Formats: sequence, C-alpha cells, structure tokens
Amino acid sequence: MRIRKKKWAEPELSECRYYTNTPEKYRGRWKEFFGNDYPIELEIGCGKCTFVAQKAKRNPDVNYIAMDIKSDMLGVGRRNIERIFEESGESPKNIALVRCNVEMIDKAIAPEDGIAVMYINFCNPWPREKHKKRRLTYPKKLRMYRDFLTDDGVIYFKTDNDELFEESIGYFEEAKYTIRYLTRDLHNSDIRDNIVTEHEQMFTDEGIPIKYLEATV
Repeated sequence: MRIRKKKWAEPELSECRYYTNTPEKYRGRWKEFFGNDYPIELEIGCGKCTFVAQKAKRNPDVNYIAMDIKSDMLGVGRRNIERIFEESGESPKNIALVRCNVEMIDKAIAPEDGIAVMYINFCNPWPREKHKKRRLTYPKKLRMYRDFLTDDGVIYFKTDNDELFEESIGYFEEAKYTIRYLTRDLHNSDIRDNIVTEHEQMFTDEGIPIKYLEATV
C-alpha cells in the first residue's frame, strides 16, 4: 500500500514508548520489551494498525508485535492505536510497533520469542510476475517464518485479491504448511470472531468477497 509522506510520523514515533526501529536488539528477548510473560502474536505488513489495535484491546493478556517497513504507515498506525484505546479511556500496554523489512525478519524474531500466531492481512498482491517474490506469502518467506514459529504455530491470511489467494494456497503447500481452514467468502463463512478493518470494509462495500485461510506449521 502506498502512503504519502508524513513529516510528523518519525518525530511522533520517536516519542512513542512502544515503538522501535531497531528490532534486532530484542531478538529472542521480546518478553523483556513487554515486561511480562504473556504470549506474543505477530502481524506483518500491519498498515494502519486498526486490526492489531482491536486485537490488543480485546485481549489484554496477549502481546502483539505490529511490523511494517514504512515509518509513515506506522505513524498513522500509532495514531489509530491511541484513538481506539482512548475511546474507552485506556492506554496501549501490549503492543510493539516495529519498523522492519520482512526480508530481515530473521534478524528481529527468534524461536525463543515463542510466536505461535501470525497474521498477514491484505498485503500487497504484487501482480507482475517479476515482483511476485516480494509477496509476504511467497514460499521463501513462508520458510523464513517457519524458523521462528512454534511447532503448533498458525498463520492467518486474509486478502481481497483472487490471484494472490489462489497462488498463496500453492505457496503454503510448497513451504510444507497444512491448510486447516479455507474460505473464499469470509463474511458468509462460519468464522464469527473476524475483525473487519477499514480496507476490508471498503472491499466488502465494493462487493469483493474476502478470501481467508489458516495454515499450520
């Protein structure tokens, strides 16, 4: 997703107690970052952070790492997190906003961090053939995630893009994941705890079914 330059983003992030652009310092030590032993879940390509903010607010006994490569996006995300928590007079205590290139995720997350749940929501579909290796669901990346996911780890994947979804099914299989659940119309499925993000609502309003799968290590 493209986003215009936000001159205020980096200054605001630098004052944010739960932001870091040096995640390698916490590799294998994310529980120290959060200051507790709660389980940690990871969202990559977190975008505007409305999903992770709602997850964190609903589940105060779970920590969430929200990762994106763009500080401008994370700046918008921080404002959304603050807004969503302030609606009930709370402050976010179980979120880490992390600037990181997913290509370098192995330098930021270690098996010792105990990541059992991972989310990939509405990532860039990279439709041109020469760019498909950049997809967050490409086999090479899925194999990287396996290195730090727990033995019972699961990836939750949502997209509006038909081609990305169908090809990702093959990617998960190639990377030796087991697809335990799949639907090509999430909002008419038996999934009842889905969090609808801004972009998800936009696609739904346009009549585009949301594709969804769960893949286990």
